[in-house]
Amino acid sequence: MTPKNEQDLARMVAEADGPLRIMGGGTRPIGRATGAALSLAGMAGITLYEPGALTLVAKAGTPLAEVQARLAAENQRLAFEPMDHRALLGTSGEPTIGGMVAANVSGPRRITVGACRDFMLGVRFVDGAGNIIKNGGRVMKNVTGYDLVKLLCGSYGTLGVLTEVSLKVLPDVQTQATLVLDGLDDATAVAALAAAMSSPFEVTGAAHDPAAGRTMLRLEGFAASVAYRAQALAGVVAPFGSATVLDDKAASAALWAAIRDVTAFAGQQGCVWRLSVKASDAPALVAKAGARAVVYDWAGGLVWLLADGDLRTRLGDFKGHATLIRGQAHVPVFQPESAPVAALSAGLRAKFDPRGIFNPGMIG
Repeated sequence: MTPKNEQDLARMVAEADGPLRIMGGGTRPIGRATGAALSLAGMAGITLYEPGALTLVAKAGTPLAEVQARLAAENQRLAFEPMDHRALLGTSGEPTIGGMVAANVSGPRRITVGACRDFMLGVRFVDGAGNIIKNGGRVMKNVTGYDLVKLLCGSYGTLGVLTEVSLKVLPDVQTQATLVLDGLDDATAVAALAAAMSSPFEVTGAAHDPAAGRTMLRLEGFAASVAYRAQALAGVVAPFGSATVLDDKAASAALWAAIRDVTAFAGQQGCVWRLSVKASDAPALVAKAGARAVVYDWAGGLVWLLADGDLRTRLGDFKGHATLIRGQAHVPVFQPESAPVAALSAGLRAKFDPRGIFNPGMIG
């Protein structure tokens, strides 16, 4: 099923006599949703873009690349730098703006500017009864009422089918540079990242790639500011090692795109796990994980692991979440919820999708 507009979609949902598997660009098949495919490819296009107001509105099926190209033409960007899952998951197609919002996809800059949901202004969606619902607004000053916007962001299509999203955008930066420290072990690297993040020098990326032996810190802004901060930040991390500065904007951007998209795992067989934890706990958990490859992002708060089997069993009782991004069918995809949280989740789904037709099997 491929609806052409919001009314068409509402009718299809209202008339559905079984589960629906909601699809965007098909680039991030995370979870195990079942049912008839409901594609939003026919509902695409940027409906409003006001560079001066830093706002953009697009239909859910709009390719992310189209949005990014439109923003780049005005020297603007999606500051949370959404990840492209295609290399990691071996998928094709085009990521969509609706899929990005549904999965709350956010990249390395999240540690500084926030996640996708922090840039959401408004949504339109169809609930499980076929009702068309609007929440939030198209500009920042009009965002009022219950915050269904953040609720829908990251719900993986289990509460409603997004039809339109309104986003806050930001100006692009003049340049960027990356400080690189070589040869640090994981614990030392995470300590260096923490020291950098505690500094006043506005680090916008903090990552560690053990296989490459590199610990990386990104600075962005005006050229003079970046140059000054790079020198000062090198002094902050000097107790951990001597930093070299990659000050070519294109080369630095390519490095962070690879971190964002976890291209180090591309083409490798095995389960891919996404671990969200307290950064200081990450090295010890990684040591228990038995992973074949690891990439630390978000100053250690996000860890990507290539590790077979049920990682949660090996980690035991830990504070955080382990999500199976790619892997074996018998292993649960999402971190099991506590009883109170599971009850709250079930209650929300019963309100928004009383028939349970949206992406059954996706979460819980």
